Amino acid sequence: MSKQRLDPTVFKVPIDKIREGYYSDKYFLRVTEILRKEKYNPSVTYQFFVREHAVVVGLDEAIAILKYCTGYYTDLEKAEDLYEKLRAVEQQLHWVVVEGNEDEILRLTASRTRIRQELNRLWVNCWDQIKVRALYDGDMVEPWEPFLVIQGPQQYFAYLETVLLGVIARPTATATATYKVVKAARGKPILFFPARFDHFWVQATDGYAAMKAGAFGVSTDANANYWGTKGLGTIPHALIGAYHGSTSAAALAFDRQIDPSVNRIILVDWDNDCIGTTLEVVKAFYKEYHGGGIDPGNPSQWHKVIGEGKNKIWGVRFDTSGYLRDKSVVPRDESSLGVCPELVHTARQVFNQNGLNQLKIVVSGGFDVNKIELFEKLAVPVDAYAVGSSLFKNKIDVTADVVEVEGTPCAKVGRKKGNFDRLSPVE
Repeated sequence: MSKQRLDPTVFKVPIDKIREGYYSDKYFLRVTEILRKEKYNPSVTYQFFVREHAVVVGLDEAIAILKYCTGYYTDLEKAEDLYEKLRAVEQQLHWVVVEGNEDEILRLTASRTRIRQELNRLWVNCWDQIKVRALYDGDMVEPWEPFLVIQGPQQYFAYLETVLLGVIARPTATATATYKVVKAARGKPILFFPARFDHFWVQATDGYAAMKAGAFGVSTDANANYWGTKGLGTIPHALIGAYHGSTSAAALAFDRQIDPSVNRIILVDWDNDCIGTTLEVVKAFYKEYHGGGIDPGNPSQWHKVIGEGKNKIWGVRFDTSGYLRDKSVVPRDESSLGVCPELVHTARQVFNQNGLNQLKIVVSGGFDVNKIELFEKLAVPVDAYAVGSSLFKNKIDVTADVVEVEGTPCAKVGRKKGNFDRLSPVE
């Protein structure tokens, strides 16, 4: 199947701010300034690379930025004046929107639109003057291998280097970390659940990177934005707390109110008794939907409440703190704390003995590559892993180099033009 790139409009690029240089390091802005004032605009070859094995993501967003922001203003002084006005209007608009003054909102919105139109009339787009070649989001790269190359007049895109490096570095690190846990899980689903460990502005990028690296699902709608899907999740501790610590009451409330298409995954570690709590929830569901005078404590019919959708339990999630030992686990050493292999093995055995063979077990809490590899090595009967903060711990630096000027090799010592054979032209 041929690979495709995302439409540039998906990324909601803040075009005005990028063209202004708002997000650019000053030294890159000054490269453009000096070349412009010197009336010097050499054709250069820029290549982008990382220094380690990685899953590269962010290329489509970088291409979108190049498409919208490669170029220059015909009257820079006027453009700078318009940007001052634009910032003032946007600041006023921010406060007016909060206060809810409709007439003022309309007036300021119209003013903002006029300023942007004036800026657009001053802008000369030079996308058609550069050539871009790139791999595709989700491709594996070797250390030092070029994955993005820009060739053309340096003055028109030199100021973008900070932004381009950043939109690739962040998702590449996320994708690489996710790929490692996906590989460690040996085909079992990975749920990407680290949204609460970082600023919400980066959720769309992170979720896209995770899915490109093979994650099964993400936890927020923002994480799923570039894919046009929705986030998924389990019953949280907060809901159980709202129902005075009753996992069964919280689970039944969830089942009553949440869309039937959502599979019910119950968090069962509130009382530090994952097995006992699971059985209590199963009994509660059976009594609620199949009771009719039949003893809910009889496990022979419990399988009726296991499955997909409403009035069913698809799975349970174990999230025991790494400082605690579940009631079912025999005290030994630190290896018996948290969600440990013994807990899951015992739970699977008990569930199966009670006819709950189809009940899925999802584990979370401190899972990283090493812990997932250990669980798989020990054949722990886990059905899915939810992974959080560990996916944000490692960073990957992205570097861009000039390697040719006017067709002549020109690179700093220790660098050279790489092999571009894997790269595809960007239309």
